[in-house]
Amino acid sequence: MILVTGAAGFCGSRIVSLLGQEGIATRALVRKPEKAKGRLPEQGVEVVTGDTTQPETLEGAVAGVETIIHTAFITAERKQGPGVNYYDTNVLGTANLVEAARKAGVQRIVVLSGLGTKSDKPGTYMHGRYLAEQAVKQSGLAWSILGPSIQFGKGSAFFNGLADLIRTMPVIVPMVGDGKTRFQPIWVDDVAACIVKMTNKPEAYDGRTIEVGGPEYFTYAQILDMLMETLHKKRIKVPGPLPFVRLGAGMMEAVMPKPPITRAATGLFTFENTTDLDAVVKYFGIRPMSLWAYLQEHGVEKA
Repeated sequence: MILVTGAAGFCGSRIVSLLGQEGIATRALVRKPEKAKGRLPEQGVEVVTGDTTQPETLEGAVAGVETIIHTAFITAERKQGPGVNYYDTNVLGTANLVEAARKAGVQRIVVLSGLGTKSDKPGTYMHGRYLAEQAVKQSGLAWSILGPSIQFGKGSAFFNGLADLIRTMPVIVPMVGDGKTRFQPIWVDDVAACIVKMTNKPEAYDGRTIEVGGPEYFTYAQILDMLMETLHKKRIKVPGPLPFVRLGAGMMEAVMPKPPITRAATGLFTFENTTDLDAVVKYFGIRPMSLWAYLQEHGVEKA
């Protein structure tokens, strides 16, 4: 039995579907079962209600489980607010899950993290993700960690946020910094396939952190250009110093339920969000989807 946390989420739902296609007994941990129904297969999946921030809900979820796939993280694209707290979910939630897993005799945990995760200033989003990884590595369980670059696909918060910004700004599109920060966008379905391979082949992946990205590097400015072409919109890209962008992001968080960029997301622009272009092929034998090819075929798809 495999337990998937965050099973109704952007990548978690794809992972559950892939496991089902392979006939693997899967248990899906979700906070809102009714909302999850439309995202999960109707058959072959045991849906359980629970929340990693509420330890009392995890005992039944982990019972009889051999491997946990942990994707229940709040990503930087979501702002904090009532019921949305980075530290509670990403750090304490992971610690709760690890403790419940140890007590239940779970053998392994496979974690969906992020490329470039590192120790940072205490209290920051990045440091919280680092602490979550450390909790897993020090758990005593066998572990594997996948760190993808920014993910695209239907429902991507990062790309939908940029698309909304382009649609709503009449003349200009503000950039984070000078627009030269590089990313290596990877298709969410490719990420899910990598996670499933990690799960199925412990001998190849246990004790390893593998960072992956798509087949091309793009600067932030190039990503905006591709989205504008896809949306048939013409906008002038205007550089914005990072401190001012953070300030603007804070103001948008205060008035918008889903701001196009958050203060936490600006942390993605402090380093090159890239790795080996051949990483997905090298480590998983998968030829990843190109962002530009995807946009030409599917456009920017909402959830």
